[in-house]
Amino acid sequence: MAFGETVAPDETARFAGYAEEIVSIQKNRVERGGKLERALHVKQHLGAVGELVVKAPESARNGVFSMSGKSWPVYVRFSNGGSQHQADKVPDVRGFALKLVGVRGQKLIKGLEGELTQDFLFIDTPALPFSTPEEFMQFVRIARRGPAKLVPGLISSYGLGRGLGIIWGSVTKAKVKSYATHTFHTGAPIAFGRSAAKLSLVPVPSSAPVPSASGPDFLRQDLETRLKAGPLSWTLRAQLFVDQTVTPIEDTAVTWTAPWIDLATLTLPQQDTTSARGVEISELVNGLSFDPWHATEEHRPLGAMMRARAVTYGASVVERQAAPEPKTVLTPST
Repeated sequence: MAFGETVAPDETARFAGYAEEIVSIQKNRVERGGKLERALHVKQHLGAVGELVVKAPESARNGVFSMSGKSWPVYVRFSNGGSQHQADKVPDVRGFALKLVGVRGQKLIKGLEGELTQDFLFIDTPALPFSTPEEFMQFVRIARRGPAKLVPGLISSYGLGRGLGIIWGSVTKAKVKSYATHTFHTGAPIAFGRSAAKLSLVPVPSSAPVPSASGPDFLRQDLETRLKAGPLSWTLRAQLFVDQTVTPIEDTAVTWTAPWIDLATLTLPQQDTTSARGVEISELVNGLSFDPWHATEEHRPLGAMMRARAVTYGASVVERQAAPEPKTVLTPST
């Protein structure tokens, strides 16, 4: 069944205003003596390298998943979603971003059309707490006031029922104890050839001992320990569009209900991320931009939330002067 997008006539102006707000977060941080960083997903746990090996069935071969057996070298960024550096015990979105290297074909972002890279971004929930960009930006404004004002801000902005619902969802959602054991999702849909899809990363079970990690940076410690001991793997899957009821394009608060199709396996080989080369890789990754719109037309982002990202992400990248797109992937030390 064909999917469609609903574009409001005032989106261009509204989204430009959101971009200005996002950039103001970065500028205000610098004015207070901080560094020029991302507006969101500021805290990076780790940057690593790996490979994505395609195993898609013939019926699901589109874009970078067109050739079964194809191996893409990948940079991976693990992060918290907040606008400040904070302890991992604080409730937050957890980000898992991929940058494939060697991808030919024209890309969608102006100025990056000829780059040989493509990005996919994942978070730790199958849907977002917010249905629209307007709801998301309202939350960003509230969060900037600090944790003490978060609850009253949510209630006054969204109403008692909706505000408490967002809080309850945050409190009750499955916590990320380790990136190696949690499933991640694109949250918003992307084009998948002539259809649409949401993607997910599901951890491949491992018999390796579970490391003991604690403190404000336990997610980084866990990854460092696991990768030093051996490889980590996830299965990348697609959930295809069915109809606007069970797989809506515009409402990102709805969890899609459709079968999953295995597309590829992501593997991070054994690597010492605390070594000089490991630190070099992490610093390189932290300087890169990861944007769902850095893609070919076959994987074009869909829906209002993604259309808003096209404007806000781009403005943030320009403001912090992100590093150029890489041509190769560094070899890690073990």
